[in-house]
Amino acid sequence: MNSLGNTPTDGDLIDWDRDHHLHPWAGMKGFGTDEYMRVNTGDGIYLWDSKGKRYIDGPGGMWCTQIGYGRQEMADTIAAQVMQMPYASPWSFTTEPAAILARMIAERAPGDLNTVHFTTGGSTAVDTALRTALFMNNRLGRPDKKIVIGREKGYHGSTFLAATVTGKERFETRFEKAQDLVRFLPDVNPYHRPAGMSLEAWCDAKVADLENLIAEVGAERIAAFIAEPILCSGGVIVPPPGYHKRTLEICRANDILYISDEVVTGFGRLGHWFASEEVYGIVPDMITSAKGLTSGYLPLGACIISDAVMQRISDAPGDDVFYNGYTYSGHPVSCAAAIKNIEIMEREDILGHVRRVTPQFQARLQRIKDKFPIVGDIRGDGLLGCIECQPGLKTDSYEEHLKFGQLLDDACEELGLLLRPFGNMAVFSPPLIISAAQIDEMFDIMEAGMTKVSAGYSI
Repeated sequence: MNSLGNTPTDGDLIDWDRDHHLHPWAGMKGFGTDEYMRVNTGDGIYLWDSKGKRYIDGPGGMWCTQIGYGRQEMADTIAAQVMQMPYASPWSFTTEPAAILARMIAERAPGDLNTVHFTTGGSTAVDTALRTALFMNNRLGRPDKKIVIGREKGYHGSTFLAATVTGKERFETRFEKAQDLVRFLPDVNPYHRPAGMSLEAWCDAKVADLENLIAEVGAERIAAFIAEPILCSGGVIVPPPGYHKRTLEICRANDILYISDEVVTGFGRLGHWFASEEVYGIVPDMITSAKGLTSGYLPLGACIISDAVMQRISDAPGDDVFYNGYTYSGHPVSCAAAIKNIEIMEREDILGHVRRVTPQFQARLQRIKDKFPIVGDIRGDGLLGCIECQPGLKTDSYEEHLKFGQLLDDACEELGLLLRPFGNMAVFSPPLIISAAQIDEMFDIMEAGMTKVSAGYSI
């Protein structure tokens, strides 16, 4: 109903959204003119827009709809918790869902990562991890050990500290960052290695980048290294084999905390609760998570901290208050949704399902590369994938890449598939419940869209 008690028309909703709703990453010159697709319903891996057209949700919402849409038991759980206890101040109280979920996360996290600090999402989980690293060094009497190492093309969020350590080149915006707190390692993408260089040699070079930066800045000034197991928003960049283990060893040797940003890769995306240890063989000092933690049904994030870090913080002298938290930390309704999400994933063996369908998913990606000369690279792991095209452009610029990506997005959308275009790249992270037949349906549409768009380009 609108303020007059009338049911809003489609035109009303379009106007109100244009006039009053500032969307993430909205262009300011176009504010008040853009029209976003309005999605009304969802079920499983599908979404329906306001006109009733069905789409496969290729991006899985925002990398997060693990168990799919329309889960009645999630709705029932959320409603029951709202009626029992909708909110409790985390400064003064705890709740049953918060306590249970903290234990459930600790049981599934690798190694000694047993302490959970709940946040509102991925950005605030990253901010918490970074603040914890700085807090630890202040407690240890090392106020100059503050610099954080990030990676080019890494994405960690939109809050001040999270944006500071984000290394995506197109994020050089008018928003301020704490530039004095961060140093970036060069691109780790194997696709961009020099012609003729082996993966092993590329890995050596990327590890040397970290060693050289530490030597330049000084280990006594570096607090943490933050790294995604897979650089998802950067284009699903999978570092070369062995890179994660070797960089972790360097961090440990130099007393630099290793933060694994698993906001995307955590909670099943690669077929495990967390990718750090199960996939890449590392146990970091902290893990950040969100997104798949609730399958997107409600906002929730978590920073998971190792016993070793907690012990160092606890044992140090002086002011020991952890001045970090949020009004909605450990929100009981969000925690109840996360508990139910984990229960569903375990009952339905969704992690096992991901591992079983991954070969088919990755094979269909490879088929696109084999079929279309315009495709330069495909990459991914689990139910994560990226297609990077190399269209023949008059001007090889990011603006021209955006135009190409929009054409591909439009072609697939017309055929019933939503993509997440990143310039000349298209990214996939569908709901983890996607079936073998639906994987084929999704990539059949992708191939049809690619056929239509590639006809207008050469390589």
